[in-house]
Amino acid sequence: MDTLVVPGFSRVGYAVRSRSFVPLSEMSLAGKTVVVTGHTSGLGLAAAKQMRAMGADLVLVGRDATRSTRAGETVRGEPGGGSVDVIVADMGDLQAVAHLASTIAATRSRVDVVVHNAGALLKTRERTASGYDTTLAVHVLGPFLLTHMLLPLLAASKGRVVTVASGGMYAVPLPDFSRGHSLELPDDKYDGTRQYAIAKRAQVTLNEMWATESSADGILFHAMHPGWADTPGVASSIPVFRAVTRPILRNAAQGADTISWLAAVDASMVGSGGFWCDRERRPIHRLASTRRADTTESRRALREQVRAAALGSTA
Repeated sequence: MDTLVVPGFSRVGYAVRSRSFVPLSEMSLAGKTVVVTGHTSGLGLAAAKQMRAMGADLVLVGRDATRSTRAGETVRGEPGGGSVDVIVADMGDLQAVAHLASTIAATRSRVDVVVHNAGALLKTRERTASGYDTTLAVHVLGPFLLTHMLLPLLAASKGRVVTVASGGMYAVPLPDFSRGHSLELPDDKYDGTRQYAIAKRAQVTLNEMWATESSADGILFHAMHPGWADTPGVASSIPVFRAVTRPILRNAAQGADTISWLAAVDASMVGSGGFWCDRERRPIHRLASTRRADTTESRRALREQVRAAALGSTA
């Protein structure tokens, strides 16, 4: 189904594959602390509700105080036995991310799962106060910094990190850093959808690199894509796509299923470093052009560029 894209990414693919799924209600996160960014709507809210029902102690992170609080109350009203705390932080603001990580470390004795779900698909270029492209800051730099700062807590609990990526990354390669290219598209060639896809490609590649580097600490790293899900973000960012595909779009709970499953599934069943959709490991390349660009040198340059930007901003 994935070869044809539409069947695999749509609600059809989920309906077929989910017939064999162990229900999330039969899985437990009781006693586990789970951090979820971008919980105010869509996939993040659906995943938070699912993991609340699975017994998790939730730390929900959103950038808007009013919406974050309201969504937190919604999650708290769902059946479940764990705690629900809300912290306001913009994942594109690296100083705020550093403060977020410090707050979590100061108030939590353990972190078992971090779900990087916060996202932004912008029609025109925006920049953070530090001058970084907002799409890259929210999807790549902020998550990198938060992961880096929470590594001790994750290692102590043999925890895991789940990054919500997108099938859109299949269309773009890593930048050719050897020619001076960067993760940011030039201003005169900016395209919001392509910039988003580049950020998602970076997420998936870094996920594999994190898995290799952190294997000795016992931390598991997973990336996933939710298929095509009908969320407020899709409606506002790519309305034409939504209008055309709406009859076959998944709902948010279906899109979030693999997030919650990866948070709870037995580690021996999934390993580390995988890219998942509908609880199955998927390849990270479908085009020869993206595979050719995925070299040791390009990966090293990606890691160095992201690390310098994310960590240098808080030095």
